[in-house]
Amino acid sequence: MRIGHGYDVHRLTQGRPLILCGTEIPYEKGLLGHSDADVALHALMDAMLGAAAMGDIGVHFPDSDERYRGISSLSLLEKVRDLIAGKGYALVNADITIIAQRPKLAPYIQGMRSNIARVLRTNEDAVSVKATTEEGLGFTGSGEGMAAHAVVLIDDHECK
Repeated sequence: MRIGHGYDVHRLTQGRPLILCGTEIPYEKGLLGHSDADVALHALMDAMLGAAAMGDIGVHFPDSDERYRGISSLSLLEKVRDLIAGKGYALVNADITIIAQRPKLAPYIQGMRSNIARVLRTNEDAVSVKATTEEGLGFTGSGEGMAAHAVVLIDDHECK
């Protein structure tokens, strides 16, 4: 068994949809990035790649590569699933925390878990997604951006 941790941050901006864990969230701003800027899935992918000692998403999907401009992070997550499977690993479980002052994410959490479980071909019980604020502190608290942490456990066989 191997443990991985991922962290990502993106600035909020006008004129982009807000996508978190593959779910479009109604909000006046979206996250700025080369892909769909799904901060939560980026943290998850970094955790998975890190657990398998395979670098990070910047190594595999650089923002200098036009193939990844605007791409869905769910598509990238599928590629990461296949990358770690190529080394003989599968996800046992994932725990993701999204840090955002607004909007409230509770109504979307179950859909987020479902998206991740479907792409990773695992049970929803193996995927935890949580959201928290920073009580108005820092760049996330002021609404300048969002951040996410993810911790995963992978193993050399699929969890039954």
